[in-house]
Amino acid sequence: MILEQFKQDVNLGLSQTPKHIPSKYFYDKRGDELFVQIMNMPEYYLTRSEMEIFQQQSADIISSFDIQKGEEIEVVELGAGDGTKTIHLLFELIRARVTFKYIPIDISSNALIGLEHRMKEEIPELAINSLHGDYFQMLSDLKKSPNRKIILFLGSNIGNMSDEQATSFIASLSKNLNKGDKIVLGVDLIKEKEVVLPAYNDAAGITRDFNLNLLERMNRELHANFDLNSFVHDPEYHESEGIAKSFLKSTKKQTVEIGAINKQFEFEENERIHTEISRKYNDSILKKIIDQSPLSVKHRFTDHKSWFGDYIIDRV
Repeated sequence: MILEQFKQDVNLGLSQTPKHIPSKYFYDKRGDELFVQIMNMPEYYLTRSEMEIFQQQSADIISSFDIQKGEEIEVVELGAGDGTKTIHLLFELIRARVTFKYIPIDISSNALIGLEHRMKEEIPELAINSLHGDYFQMLSDLKKSPNRKIILFLGSNIGNMSDEQATSFIASLSKNLNKGDKIVLGVDLIKEKEVVLPAYNDAAGITRDFNLNLLERMNRELHANFDLNSFVHDPEYHESEGIAKSFLKSTKKQTVEIGAINKQFEFEENERIHTEISRKYNDSILKKIIDQSPLSVKHRFTDHKSWFGDYIIDRV
C-alpha cells in the first residue's frame, strides 16, 4: 500500500510544472538517521529553542492548562518522536501531582516502541497508552473519554504544511476536541534569513544529504536511475514570505527513467523539484489559520531569543 502510494505521488508530482514530491517520503531508515543528525547540527536552532521552553517553562505551561484539584487529564501527543522535549512536561506534571495519562499517537510503530522503552526507563511510574495509527481516527475514539485532553503538536510540524493545509488540519483537529480541551502548538517564528537559511543548508552538508536521499530512495524502491551527481540541494528563504523551501535542482538537461511506473521524465538544466516547505509564523498568520475553527489562543511561550513559540490554544 505504501509503495503504491509512493509510486502515485511521484508520478503525479514529477508530471506537473513545477515538479514536486511530498516531504513525507524523506523518512525512510536512512532519512530518519539523517534527520536525527540535522536536529543536532549547530545551525538547526529549532529543536534547541523549543527544548529551552520545556526545560525552563514547563511549570508555567502547566499553569496555563487550568487543571482543577482532583481533575484527571489526558496528555495526547501527535507524532511524539523520541519524547525528548515532552519528558520535561511529564516530569513537571508528576511533580505537581497531577493525575494524568500520556497518550502518544504515531503512524510509526517503531517510533512508539522506542518511545515506550525510553519512558519506562526514565519515568517508570508514568501511565502510558500508545496508539498506532491516523491522528484523527485515534482522536475520534479518544473524544468519547470524559477526561479533558491536552493535545501536543510540537516541533513546528505544522510548518511542513501550506497555510491552506494547516487551516484544514486545525479545523479537523478541532472537530475531534471537546470544549475545554487545549492544544500546545509548537511553531518556528519568522526571523531573519541569516538565522533561518543555515538551518536548511548546514556547513557539514547533512541537509543536502537528507534531500538527495529522496532520489536514492526512488532509485532503490521505484527502480529509478537518478544520477545523484547531477542534482544539487537548493534551499531558499525570504523573510517577507516567511517560508523556507527546499529543492533538488538538475545541473543539466537530462532524462530520468522510473522503472516501477514505466515512465521517463525530462529535466531542463536548473529545473527544480520542490521537496519541502517550512512555514515560519507570527501571531497574525496563526490567527488566520485558526479563525475558521472554534479555537482561541490563550498564551504564548517563547525561548529567550523569541525564535520559537509554543502557543496554548483553547477549544472554546
